[in-house]
Amino acid sequence: MKSVCIYCGSSPGNHADFARAAKAMGRALAERGITLVYGGGAVGLMGIVADACLEAGGRVTGIIPEFLAIKEVAHSGVTDMRIVASMHERKAMMEQLSDAFIALPGGIGTMEELFEIWTWAQLGQHRKPVGLMNAAGYFDGLLDFLDRMTATGFVGQGTRSMLHVGDTPDALLDAFAGYEPPVTGVHIKLRQT
Repeated sequence: MKSVCIYCGSSPGNHADFARAAKAMGRALAERGITLVYGGGAVGLMGIVADACLEAGGRVTGIIPEFLAIKEVAHSGVTDMRIVASMHERKAMMEQLSDAFIALPGGIGTMEELFEIWTWAQLGQHRKPVGLMNAAGYFDGLLDFLDRMTATGFVGQGTRSMLHVGDTPDALLDAFAGYEPPVTGVHIKLRQT
């Protein structure tokens, strides 16, 4: 595993554990010689994870749409900054450049990125691990809902098992090391007329 994409908030959130988790993730990636791929911002958890990785001697690739480069204040100190035309291009490039994906706390953009990359795995568009770093129990409610989706038959057990959960960077990165994606057939029942 040479690179990991981190999805996280452009806000720091209101709990100190969120920033601590972002710093720990940035340091862990640098210590393992893994390049951080992220949304390119210098603010919020995005900036914190990038700064921590850089301070620990790591490599950071930022990918930011041109229209957000000013609004989110594109990070000027990253190893490699890619300016793209759209959010779609950003997400596609993040997938291409990354060997795994981890969501830290964030808002609807973070959730959208997480669910899209997990869906791509379910559909066989990539075979890379996907995980959540559950800092301060941030994702507890989401995990309960995902378990309900599985119990009610909307998410298959194989798909549910694709999403790794850990409360430390090392727990996730160690789980990713031996990852073999399950076979998930996506079954769509056609309506009989």
